[in-house]
Amino acid sequence: MNQTPAGERVHIAFFGRRNVGKSSLMNAFTGQELSVVSPVEGTTTDAVYKAMELLPLGPVVLIDTPGLDDSGELGEKRVRKALEVMRKTDIAIVVADGTVPLGEAERELIPEFERKGIPWLLVYNKEDLAEKVSADEETVLPEKGMAGERTLRVSAKTGFHIRELKERVAALVPGDVEKPLIGDLLSEGDTVVLVVPLDAGAPKGRLILPQQQVIRGVLEAGASALVCRDSELEKTLQKLVSPPRLVVTDSQVFDRVGRIVPESVLLTSFSILMARYKGDLAQLAEGAKAVERLGDGDRVLICEGCTHHRQCEDIGTVKIPNLIRRYTGNKQSVCEPEFSFTSGTEFPTDVSSYKLVVHCGGCMLNRREMQYRLERCREQGVPVTNYGVLIACLNGILDRAVGIF
Repeated sequence: MNQTPAGERVHIAFFGRRNVGKSSLMNAFTGQELSVVSPVEGTTTDAVYKAMELLPLGPVVLIDTPGLDDSGELGEKRVRKALEVMRKTDIAIVVADGTVPLGEAERELIPEFERKGIPWLLVYNKEDLAEKVSADEETVLPEKGMAGERTLRVSAKTGFHIRELKERVAALVPGDVEKPLIGDLLSEGDTVVLVVPLDAGAPKGRLILPQQQVIRGVLEAGASALVCRDSELEKTLQKLVSPPRLVVTDSQVFDRVGRIVPESVLLTSFSILMARYKGDLAQLAEGAKAVERLGDGDRVLICEGCTHHRQCEDIGTVKIPNLIRRYTGNKQSVCEPEFSFTSGTEFPTDVSSYKLVVHCGGCMLNRREMQYRLERCREQGVPVTNYGVLIACLNGILDRAVGIF
């Protein structure tokens, strides 16, 4: 089974009105009965996710969404959930009923995808029932001459053009899919030391995802990865014949590792690598400086991109708040910020009441979703940073930690 995490997969979402055949089309696309199919409008009430391989694109996640024309109080909530999927959509498939003219929902969606830079394909389903759509009906597309390139007639029932649909979708590769995590910083033959503390917060029997991804990136660059705990770091460096090209540390031991690693050796963290990989490192580095301006009662939002069992020394709910309290308390006699927390897919549309947003590395989010969150902060003038960038800033080594970039 392919174990590529969801955050590293291209997200392909099916959008459209109720009863146009989105669920049937996704089932035909995957060759599996994933979504419940019924002639009753509004059968799909929550987004349905399916991971698969789509060659030559590679690992993807398919998302079936509720109908965009749902009504009533519950229907409006379903529509909001469907539109939230757009935050993480890399490729959009707009599904229309091929037996009727294009509706307002589809007409409004396509310009929105254009505005957000999301590649899209308009698919007329139910070809087995439809008569040919007139040329006049196809002029609803935002740009003339796009009909051949951006539309396709299919039948989820008979399988007509399903293979061509897969080929068309696979060709709509987003431009930032191949962004490197660490490989562009290394040369063949380099040695990279990875510092991985095994404390109470470390998962039993495995490494966390960013650590796995960095090791893979080092190996793909033809370099060597040497992994040790922070307690063995000093001896590990002494045993090397020549200094390593780079030391990558867990952010939580930044202070200790910064004192051990010579100034002549480049140093950064897994979280800072993730900040560059999925976010905007310059924005996050500038955002970390906002901790200097925090006052008593100022609101700070701390966001986790995944949900997990919280432990007594959880970094998001315990360690980061304590670090901020200690730092601001040293500068002001009375300074107790007010902390709020979100996790998983939760992220407020309105963050304007916060003086600072602190995000995790986002390893479980795809790049599109992470960019959406940063953009919300940027638009509302709210500083945002991430765990590793903030910890480096609080320890006075941020300039050093981003020096390799």
